[in-house]
Amino acid sequence: MGLRRLLAIVWIFCRYRLDTLIPTNSLPLRARLLLALGPWRLMPTPKESRGARLRLALESLGSIFIKFGQILSTRRDLLPADISAELAYLQDRVPPFSSELAVSVIEKALGRPVGELFASFDNQALASASIAQVHAATLPDGKQVVVKVVRPGIEKVIEQDLRLLTTLARLVQRLFPDGRRLRPVEVVEDYRLTIYDELDLQREGANTSQLRRNFTHSEILYVPDVYWDYTRRNVLVMERIHGIPVTDVDTLKAQGTDMKKLAERGVEIFFTQVFRDSFFHADMHPGNIFVAEGRPQSPQYIAIDCAIIGSLSDFDQYYLARNLLAIFQRNYREVAELHVECGWVPPETRVHEFEAAIRSVSEPIFEKPLSEISFGQLLVYLFQTARRFDMEVQPSLVLLQKTLLNIEGLGRQLYPQLDLWATAMPFLEQWVKDRYAPQSLLRRMSHRLPGWLEQLPHLPDTLLEQRPGHSGERTHRELEQRLALVEQAAERRDRRARNQRAAILALLGAALLSDPGIREGLAELPPASILLAVVAVYFFIRQR
Repeated sequence: MGLRRLLAIVWIFCRYRLDTLIPTNSLPLRARLLLALGPWRLMPTPKESRGARLRLALESLGSIFIKFGQILSTRRDLLPADISAELAYLQDRVPPFSSELAVSVIEKALGRPVGELFASFDNQALASASIAQVHAATLPDGKQVVVKVVRPGIEKVIEQDLRLLTTLARLVQRLFPDGRRLRPVEVVEDYRLTIYDELDLQREGANTSQLRRNFTHSEILYVPDVYWDYTRRNVLVMERIHGIPVTDVDTLKAQGTDMKKLAERGVEIFFTQVFRDSFFHADMHPGNIFVAEGRPQSPQYIAIDCAIIGSLSDFDQYYLARNLLAIFQRNYREVAELHVECGWVPPETRVHEFEAAIRSVSEPIFEKPLSEISFGQLLVYLFQTARRFDMEVQPSLVLLQKTLLNIEGLGRQLYPQLDLWATAMPFLEQWVKDRYAPQSLLRRMSHRLPGWLEQLPHLPDTLLEQRPGHSGERTHRELEQRLALVEQAAERRDRRARNQRAAILALLGAALLSDPGIREGLAELPPASILLAVVAVYFFIRQR
């Protein structure tokens, strides 16, 4: 099956003469000879434009390749205008499947005829994408909704493509010098999880509900409501929204939309999702974004299709924020040190050499006006320096990197003078300041204290069980002997260390409480949290 699919891909490549889209002047000699002597040279060049040929080829190849085209369509700063304009048709204009098949899927999933489920149902698809298509409908209570239906049989096609991509990734990892560093197999596996998550509409509904809660009463983002009684794994029913497609720049301008504010709010939404919530919409291509009507001076985005959601750990959030800030501030030394510290490059990397490489790439870019600097282009150049330092691709950050590139591409399309740096930098600085303010630290400690105190009595046993060679079974006598040794060792510790800790904590507490802002923060905490904090401090002082 994999060989058949590979032959199909080669045939489509030949049919649409995609070889003519490849710039040959920068290719090595072998690649140029392959392009010049390949079987595609026997095929006539179709009359369609190069952008149309690429779009038609991606549509013919199916869902995974259509997704790739959707990502490319947002990068108008990297692609010629004619190609990106054609790829934009992949967002929601993929040929639909028959309405009879859609009705059959809905009725089988919900167990009732469409005529009973809805007061009205539009057989003509409202929009059609690579994974599913959408129909307009009205609930019995009169609410306007959209019904999203997964394409029947799509799982089989996706599995074939993923097997082929896995095979290609293994070949790249084995044959190419940079194969192991790029970790292509892990990237494909990460994409496998992402694409299968997108097939589960119940999961999409849950993501939509969470994102809606995160932006309740928000002036910058609206997320439609989900109707769970009508939602299954392959069918999703949610509130129908009415807005202007974000790519319809002429209509947005005609209603007097503040385009600068609209572009900046897109950047603000992205960084809010990533750093405030650690829950971000990771498929923000133009087909999934609308702008509310009738709010030209205070534009509000509307987000749909929350199938792909990204999330970062506290570790990734911290290092990502500090890396971005260091790049914004052109502090190349800190960028290099952070990459070593968080393990993105090997620990033996010579920091001063890595710093020099980053500086040589970044300085020519920063000589341009900030509004002309492409963050995506800077990432491309920085990635090219990785070859010398064995920097590995971070699968956990792939979704975030893709989303950031999409946001920048969209923002520049709306407002070409968008200064992403000036918009993002104050947000990151405030996030770092707020996260490590004493009030924030106290709140996080009070949240974790119950768990710490619950585990405290088990700490000696846990430490003993973690000793090398522990078999999981200890006789009562062995445990008594070990506990006696622990107690004797504790008694021999210098009592003066405890007194020093108590004095340090007292001075620190006095210094903190002298700050009016911290006193106000403590006043907002519940008494139980303050009591737990006092108990924790007591145990800390009593450590021997």
